[in-house]
Amino acid sequence: MTLTNSPDISTIPSFCEGIQYFSNTFPELDRYGMTPVITPGRQAIADPSDICAVYQTLLYADALRYLTLQITASKASGHPGGFASQAEAYGALVMLGHKNIVTEVGHHAPGFYSAMFLDRSLEDMGITTVQQLRHRFRERHGLLGHLSGYIPGILAPAGPLGQGQHFAMAAALLHPNILFPFTLGDGGMGEPYPLSSIAHFHTAYPQVTNFLPVLVWNGYSQEHHSMVSLKSNEQMVDYWHSNGFSEVVLIDAKDFDDQNQPGAYVDSTIFSFEQRLAFTKATLEKINAAVNSAFKGRLTAVIMKQLKGAGVHARGAKSHNLYPQHTLDHVDIIKALEALALPPAAWELVRTNCERSGGGPAAKTVVTESVLPLPDLGSLHLQDYPVGGDAKVATTAMGLLVGQVGGKDNRFLVTNADGNEASGIANINQALKINHPTEDPLYNQKPGGQVYEPLSEDACAGLAAGLSLMGARTLWCSYESFAINGLPIWQTVTQAMAELRRPTPSTITLFTAGALEQGRNGWTHQRPEIEAYFAAMMRNGNVFPLFPPDANSIQVCYEWALTTHNKGVVITASKSPLPIRTTHEQTRSGLQEGVVILHDTAKIDTPTRKLVVFAVVGDLILLPVLEAATALEDRGFSVRVVSVVSPRRLYRPTDVAWKSCSEPDGNFLSDDQFEHIFGGDGLIGVTGGASGMLEPVMLRSQCKRDLFAWQRGETTASAGELLGFNGITATSLADRAIALINSQ
Repeated sequence: MTLTNSPDISTIPSFCEGIQYFSNTFPELDRYGMTPVITPGRQAIADPSDICAVYQTLLYADALRYLTLQITASKASGHPGGFASQAEAYGALVMLGHKNIVTEVGHHAPGFYSAMFLDRSLEDMGITTVQQLRHRFRERHGLLGHLSGYIPGILAPAGPLGQGQHFAMAAALLHPNILFPFTLGDGGMGEPYPLSSIAHFHTAYPQVTNFLPVLVWNGYSQEHHSMVSLKSNEQMVDYWHSNGFSEVVLIDAKDFDDQNQPGAYVDSTIFSFEQRLAFTKATLEKINAAVNSAFKGRLTAVIMKQLKGAGVHARGAKSHNLYPQHTLDHVDIIKALEALALPPAAWELVRTNCERSGGGPAAKTVVTESVLPLPDLGSLHLQDYPVGGDAKVATTAMGLLVGQVGGKDNRFLVTNADGNEASGIANINQALKINHPTEDPLYNQKPGGQVYEPLSEDACAGLAAGLSLMGARTLWCSYESFAINGLPIWQTVTQAMAELRRPTPSTITLFTAGALEQGRNGWTHQRPEIEAYFAAMMRNGNVFPLFPPDANSIQVCYEWALTTHNKGVVITASKSPLPIRTTHEQTRSGLQEGVVILHDTAKIDTPTRKLVVFAVVGDLILLPVLEAATALEDRGFSVRVVSVVSPRRLYRPTDVAWKSCSEPDGNFLSDDQFEHIFGGDGLIGVTGGASGMLEPVMLRSQCKRDLFAWQRGETTASAGELLGFNGITATSLADRAIALINSQ
């Protein structure tokens, strides 16, 4: 191969502007690369054994490596090594016509961006040349360091390990005739969830096998050898078989090495050209066989075994990311780019194949680039309980609505790890049935049910949030104390929704059995710090924690959530029977203003009486607050009790990043309205959860104020005793209010 930095400019395709190095020659280009192997009108190669298809797949793999390294080196930042080790596998999938490719490896982002550039998807972002690709890598409004919902053609975000399978399984469930491969690193395989979540999904949906895990087994993680680096091929294949996979396809570069490379992991880019073709041919044929196996109903996995960093600036963990010295002028970068350089004609050939694969650019063809049609829910029938009537269980009231939604939308799915019956929503199971291979009417379970119950919050949150991201309606139900285990994937999806280029149903949750109800279970079941998680996320702009005070209110909250798009809506409610305090219309108004006033004697008392305002988050917590209100009124004070239904509405517009959100919601309580509701001689915030949920109230209030919140869990016999342990009693509330006002 000979190199040139300035080939005949008339031969260079315009999109190649910015490529640092071209070669003048490439072996057999005039023999196997004269005509694009994906012919006009076709979406894939015709024969994976065809030498021209093999050759052009090899060109594509080298093009991916070249772009991945050059764009990262252009910023001396980013992660080229992991994607480089599986470039042949990714190339084979695309040449076979499959572009709905997901990854759980956020560090593979520059490789995915290179693929989206080559098939012209990034033109939707105004990126038409390699120079623009370089310029906008790892820049705001450009190509983020990890995959997000912002990039055309990318199905799902990627960053935290162990999440990609959720997106692939969700998409496969919604689109049975499309293949959804997802790449999984041997570091990510070490997470506790991927294979267990696949096993439960396959048990529940045995007919859904059109997702294809592709393990990138390169021997290294981010900074050292991977924990599975010493496994033999037989052990790795057995591991996947033992996790329920019927077909495990292993592609080992070592089998084709003719350069006597040491160790179990080798670099195919330094093979002789003949052996490079042999390795690429085996990759194409084996991945094609795996695809056919998946479509025939067999749970199938592909293992691509090749040294991390194959073809780029370093090998092993040292190839994982670039350091500040790794600019385009660094000797290691120059050497690698020169070795990967292609002639202009090869770039044109690769671009044409990529553009034709799958029927066009991924930005036009993958399932996430269009809105999934959903049935119209019409008007839901809400129960209208009389205010002051019999106490009702809020979660049960919402469960009736959930059953209606599932009856009208057969794609709708409810997920729950801890049991709906324990949360007062057995009626969901009765209406929609638990999806279970054992049919048993006593337990409301049968194959094909719309309730998904793995004993893993990650699997629950993952499938529910993944389905929402892909365009379907879902509900994730959990105990408040355990939901924290599923929040990483839910947060990932919610953040992605904030920047998504299309509307999609909001990801909705119902968290029940709060800490106050779990006294007898002790601190292991008392984890209200989850509310601090959502309190922080409120500033993201598209996160709406909702705290309905009763069974009427929760129905309206859910009704509203179903109308929203690209948001994370968190409904938290008790499973205990509680008094009915609001009408439907009060909550409809409260969802816009953020609050419902439950009790107010200021208007009927004399103006000389001091006014105490309670801002309350939650439902059960209202019991001691209203008792304190009575005690204060008996001692000559006026009292207003405000139920904070939607605390996000109580921030100031400048506190929240709502303007940058897809489907933005800029409705906030005005200063005048805030003062009218919360103004008084003293303000007491009260929550049975994390104090951060009342931040917007404390931030804006101008009067003397104080705050009662959860401190620590303990084993108690009742909610009242647990409140007392945390210092939240009617007596302490009243005493604090009096002391606060008297201190002025």
